[in-house]
Amino acid sequence: MGHVRRAEQCRPAGQTGCDPPLCRRHRRQSQRTVSASTLAPLTAWLPSLIAAVAGFGALALLTWLLLRRKAVVGRQTRVWRHLTLALATIAVIVAVIATLPIEDTVRAQLLSFLGLLISGVIGLSSTSFVGNAMAGLMLRALNNIRPGDFVRVGEHFGKVSEFGLLHTELQSEERTLITMPNLHLVTNPVEVVRSSGTVVTATVSLGYDVSRQTATEALLDAARAAQLEEPFVHVLELGDFSVTYRISGLLPNVRYLITARSALREAMLDGLHKAGIEIASPTLMNQRQYPPQWRFVPHASTSTAPEPEQPRAENIVFDKAEAAETAERIRERLDELEQEIEAAHHDKDEERAARLEQARTHLRDKLNELES
Repeated sequence: MGHVRRAEQCRPAGQTGCDPPLCRRHRRQSQRTVSASTLAPLTAWLPSLIAAVAGFGALALLTWLLLRRKAVVGRQTRVWRHLTLALATIAVIVAVIATLPIEDTVRAQLLSFLGLLISGVIGLSSTSFVGNAMAGLMLRALNNIRPGDFVRVGEHFGKVSEFGLLHTELQSEERTLITMPNLHLVTNPVEVVRSSGTVVTATVSLGYDVSRQTATEALLDAARAAQLEEPFVHVLELGDFSVTYRISGLLPNVRYLITARSALREAMLDGLHKAGIEIASPTLMNQRQYPPQWRFVPHASTSTAPEPEQPRAENIVFDKAEAAETAERIRERLDELEQEIEAAHHDKDEERAARLEQARTHLRDKLNELES
């Protein structure tokens, strides 16, 4: 009977037993019930939506702070900033999965799948694209190779012109570019010439008729003429027909390593010939008959004109490597300027901060010219 009376009360106006206020109240209650049932799924997804929006918003802000705001940074800083972004991205994905309105078993399966995916990528690092990236990170952690360094890897020798995450590029003495994957550098011995100085050496064979003291004095004079510091001589071998000597000296400025090697050999030729010492490298064999007092030494030049100056080979063949080295030094100086500017603003020394900002602008313009 109650259902009948309520149905009669909600009849349209004009019919028997109709009460318009009760009808409107009933319709409002029905609409609220429908609205609540419609919004229930959206309410369940609301935490996930908030986590996703907040997480990716934080990633966008982090990207701007790390990469956009300070776009010009050093090699090490760039690598760590990209790693920071990668870890933050994984953290956001985990947070979104944790807030999904799903059963705990499904959530655990999604997190397990994410862990397996990351483990699989790391597991394939020894033989795949990721392997070179992992090798690049390892080389950066060791920090023993920098743009502009002279490097020998197997039969390849040159100056580092590019040091990327996946590959390293060398510029050879013939000005050719040699690209090697970083995995190759990690699995093979790498010789790096120290920027603080290196030892330049050359070997020569002299006859047994030349005393060791005379040979040593002539070779030391040649090393000094080639502007090598602290030269020394070693006897390497007592051969069947000649004695092999090695002259060595310290070259402080490794930028002109190729020229220094040639200059040492030129000085050895001139010094030994001037001293009347016969060079027997590698073995002196001559079937012609000569008097015993004959020496195979060229006559001294009678020309008084100065020897023409030759361009340094390094300035020609290592142009890209030199530019990469200069750019790397500018990036390091820009990092230092950023810290100095922040310190100046913190100390409220606006005049010093303005000077530093002007220097930073100049270096950024120079860096853009090198990279263009």
